[in-house]
Amino acid sequence: MLHHIELWVPDLPRAVREWGWLLDRLGYAPYQEWDHGRSWRLGTAYLVVEQSPAMSAAEHDRLRPGLNHLAFDAGPPARVDALAVEAPAHGWTPLFADRYPHAGGPQHHAAYLANTDGFEVELVASGAHTSTNRRELR
Repeated sequence: MLHHIELWVPDLPRAVREWGWLLDRLGYAPYQEWDHGRSWRLGTAYLVVEQSPAMSAAEHDRLRPGLNHLAFDAGPPARVDALAVEAPAHGWTPLFADRYPHAGGPQHHAAYLANTDGFEVELVASGAHTSTNRRELR
């Protein structure tokens, strides 16, 4: 089981607004708070956003080696659809919008979003357990 994920972000207040909205909507609760970071927890796993003074770059690029995206089980398809509609008002931009909601393949209902800092999330509808067709997502 995943214990936690830590994302280093260039702007903590913006990350708290964008990630906080999304994580709240996905059922995560605020967990920890300190000068340079925040975390949200669901069950035993938690996600951290931190503006670390040790960062060596000012931006994240999902196309470079490293983290490409985080995928979340977002509930039934109607909930994924609602989140996809609400997301732009909270700093998230749709990816692959011309193929929504099946950008990952005909049996895969998901919303792909990127936030202001370039972090991508995939909001997968419950029951959409088929593998994403990676060739379709370029």
